[in-house]
Formats: sequence, C-alpha cells, structure tokens
Amino acid sequence: MVRYLIRGLIDGSLSTLGIVIGASIAIGLSPEAARTIIVAAGIGGGIANGLSNIIGAFAAEKTVAHKELEKVERAMLKRGAIKNSELHRETEKRILSSSVTDGLATIGGSVIPVLPFFILPPLLALGWSVAVTLALFFSLGIYIGRVSRENLALSGFKMVLFAGATAGIAALIKIIM
Repeated sequence: MVRYLIRGLIDGSLSTLGIVIGASIAIGLSPEAARTIIVAAGIGGGIANGLSNIIGAFAAEKTVAHKELEKVERAMLKRGAIKNSELHRETEKRILSSSVTDGLATIGGSVIPVLPFFILPPLLALGWSVAVTLALFFSLGIYIGRVSRENLALSGFKMVLFAGATAGIAALIKIIM
C-alpha cells in the first residue's frame, strides 16, 4: 500500500506543479484572476489525474492479478476453481484498495503545489509552490533512503533533482510559448 501512496503523492504533486507553472502565465493579469486561473487549473488537473490513476491502477492491477489467478487455476487443472474463493475475494479487495489509495494520494499530492495560492500573492505563491513541492520530494527521498538503507541526504537530493528538473522543463515550456 505504501508503494501506491508514494507513487500517488509523486504523481499528483509533480504533475500539478507543472500545471501551476504553466498556468502562472496568468500572473500578468489581476492578482485575483491569476489566483483563480492557477488554482482552478491545478485542482482540476489534480482531480482528473487522481481519477485517471484510480481507473488506470484498477485496470492494470486487475489484469495482472487475474492472470496470476488463472495460472493457479491451470495448475489445479480446473477452470473457474478460484472464482468465489477466499483468494479471489482477497485479490479483489487488494485491487480496489490499491487503486483507490493511488488515486486519492494523487489528489492529495495535487493540493500541495496549489496551497500557497490560497494565502499568498500569485508571484510569491509560485515560488513557494515550487519550494513546498521540492520539500515534499526531499522528505520522500529521505523516507525512501531510510527504507532502502541508502544515504538519506543523497536520496533526498536525488528526488529534489528530479522534481527540480521537471519544474525547470515546465518553466522552459512556459517561456517558449
């Protein structure tokens, strides 16, 4: 379950940061118009991404899990032997649980880059949006480093580099357009 939580947080926060950076072109408008556009784009994109992840994870997990159940049935030489079994019910619960966790974590992660726009002027909020997202990635990197018994600072720094590169690409696209 932790895998889906981490994956969702990374996906939601980073994709929404890209949306926020792209939508920040609206900062040239009035502060209220800019805030509305950026928040609507960020939250709308985050929710769409989260719902997409629920459906995508569900479809992928169901396909893989049912292929595994099919292998067990073939070994038993009895097609349909697992249907309605405890193994089948547990598999279905795991598929649903992992899919929902992935999607809700994506939606939760998507809120992080948008939060500064609720309390700060748009230009300042943009900088804080990047900083807060990078801090999340550093924290996730430390957690991953601790679990994998790697250097915590290096693991955190690698995650920040990846997120920073993604933010840089989004900013470059905004400049080019």
